[in-house]
Amino acid sequence: MNAHLEALEPQPLWRHFRTLCDTPRPSGHEAALVAILEQWADGQGFAHDRDAFGNLRLRKPATPGHEAAPGVILQGHLDMVAQANSGHPHDFTRDPIQTRVGEDGWLRATDTTLGADNGLGVAAALAILEDDSLVHGPLEALFTLEEETSMGGALNLAEGWLAGRLLLNLDSEDRGEVYIGCAGGADVVVEAQLPTAPLGEDEVAMRLSLTGLRGGHSGMDIHKGLGNANRLLVRVLRALEGYEVRLVDYQGGTLRNALPREAFATLALPDDRREAAMARVAALAVELRGELAGVDDGLALALSPVAMPESQALTAQASHLLVAALHAAPCGVERMSSEVPGVVETSNNLGVVGLKAGRFHLCALVRSLRDSATADLADRFAALFDLIGARVRVENAYPGWTPQPDSDLLARFCRLHRERMGGDPAVKVIHAGLECGILGGKYPHLEMISFGPLIRGAHSPDERVEIASVAEFWTLLRALVEDLAR
Repeated sequence: MNAHLEALEPQPLWRHFRTLCDTPRPSGHEAALVAILEQWADGQGFAHDRDAFGNLRLRKPATPGHEAAPGVILQGHLDMVAQANSGHPHDFTRDPIQTRVGEDGWLRATDTTLGADNGLGVAAALAILEDDSLVHGPLEALFTLEEETSMGGALNLAEGWLAGRLLLNLDSEDRGEVYIGCAGGADVVVEAQLPTAPLGEDEVAMRLSLTGLRGGHSGMDIHKGLGNANRLLVRVLRALEGYEVRLVDYQGGTLRNALPREAFATLALPDDRREAAMARVAALAVELRGELAGVDDGLALALSPVAMPESQALTAQASHLLVAALHAAPCGVERMSSEVPGVVETSNNLGVVGLKAGRFHLCALVRSLRDSATADLADRFAALFDLIGARVRVENAYPGWTPQPDSDLLARFCRLHRERMGGDPAVKVIHAGLECGILGGKYPHLEMISFGPLIRGAHSPDERVEIASVAEFWTLLRALVEDLAR
């Protein structure tokens, strides 16, 4: 599978990426890949070990004569986001990713996420380790687990384990840019058991579906005006309250860190209100498509009859309160940064919403460049959903990464970028949860930067990487590792 990848340049990097594509690795299922990498390290003669959480470290001694150079840590995460288009039967725990090279010079997967995030960073680190022509100081490759779902690998990373002083995070997604700071974040989990009542003899069941949105990264794409399926379907439900609608079930989004592309709800309503409700939904479809025109053009909204479900519907009051709370919940950009122009400071993504048999579940992801703002927005969630008797917990909180704009590591990277790429890189702070913030909290002495190839559509089946940018990324990484050995 994916043999065509090995025809791309740089060949060592793409060969390793092929291994990652051929090995299923959704978050929480990285064990098979870890075993493969350990076997590969044994064959290369590299020392390797794991911490208590399972994070993997590979080590290569310095080139003779460069033992005194500062140790360099090449860092990435092994897991990938598991997203597939509707109707595509892909089992991310068993099936390899099917890649394809487009005539436009971009690499994509067929109806699934590609895993370039962060597979290309991992592949680059492996290729650096096996490059015997490279002059380098002591090298460590740190591969963390469960980054995409909880930052679990970084949060549970062993302290006092890593030896290096300089860390190159290979998990960025823009050519010509280098990142020196990132947002922190936290998951806000809301749960409630809501009262239900049987469907009445005069009620019918209808299926409300909202599909066709682009989706994307809940941090880096949050400011682009893309549709959030949960936000939009709740807006439709709010508009339907005048038709005596009660919620039977709801399912929207699959990951808290991906903008939800689809959402579905089963409704109960009086039979004599059905035609009017369908007409209202048709009008709303036109309205929403107009609002998203030119930004997220694929929206499809439909209300159609379905067989009467066996489960009960929420009571009218419970349905009203739940829809009202969801409609009022923060979603999208909360505040732009006053210190870093053009960068989102605080945001929230209504990532996963579910309702079944009266049991409600929501998982949102709050992000901010300020840890205090993360905590405040999470508390607003708690205050809002406390009003409907829901239980709210904040978990998997991770700190932001404070920029070090005067670091020697950054200065070296910028010089090499000018020499190799013909211009200065843009120095950026990213509104996303790079692991650097967590790693810096555990290892305060680290100097860090983050860079990578050009990736678009991360966390969605539209994920793709520009092939030419991978060669540029490799050139810079290789040059930087050599420069740091001097």
